Amino acid sequence: MARPSGRAVDALRAVSLEPGFSKHAEGSCLVRFGDTHVLCTASVEERLPPFLRNTGRGWITAEYGMLPRSTHSRSDREAARGRQSGRTQEIQRLIGRSLRAVADLTKLGERQIVIDCDVIQADGGTRTAAITGSYVAVHQAVSKLIENGLLTAMPLIDAVAAVSCGIHQGVPILDLDYAEDSAAEADANFVLTASGGIVEVQATAERAPFTEPELAELLVLARKGAAELHGLQRRALGLE
Repeated sequence: MARPSGRAVDALRAVSLEPGFSKHAEGSCLVRFGDTHVLCTASVEERLPPFLRNTGRGWITAEYGMLPRSTHSRSDREAARGRQSGRTQEIQRLIGRSLRAVADLTKLGERQIVIDCDVIQADGGTRTAAITGSYVAVHQAVSKLIENGLLTAMPLIDAVAAVSCGIHQGVPILDLDYAEDSAAEADANFVLTASGGIVEVQATAERAPFTEPELAELLVLARKGAAELHGLQRRALGLE
């Protein structure tokens, strides 16, 4: 099977992670998965949601949005509509869960990190790009807290990245772009840690049910892609 992009079935798109992209944020990363570009920033706030006050634990949360011309036609800003879509709420909750899964929140102290993920350009996989870039931004932010003497230990206990996989023309493939995603028989998003843990799997049949062996094939592809992404994260952060 020839993919529209010409990539091998187990090949990622060209991925780049540019840390420190935003001048003012404590942590930031411009992440590119092919033609999907997302700016991720991490802001440290010395306050917490009411349900966490006086617990000795911090919090990591996220907001997500697509700029009006991130796609082929202009979409209204959700702020102008007065409410967020269900898709936006689902994605930002996923980003927050993914980062909290690799953090020891007691080491963060009673403060929160707010991640903002703004999709500049979309060509499929915006949520996976956002999670992958957010890890770099959060790592940068907490490293600054340590440098400034506000934290004594690194709260991130593992790395996390995300990648999409799907079944296209009957073949499992890695990292779908929009042309593949829109025509896929099944698509899935895998959120995986560097140590091999599974944070979340979102898998959906678009036309006909897929099988357990096919899901296992997708997981194998996702692990290969995530391993490459974790390597890119480490290099972006100067850890190797």
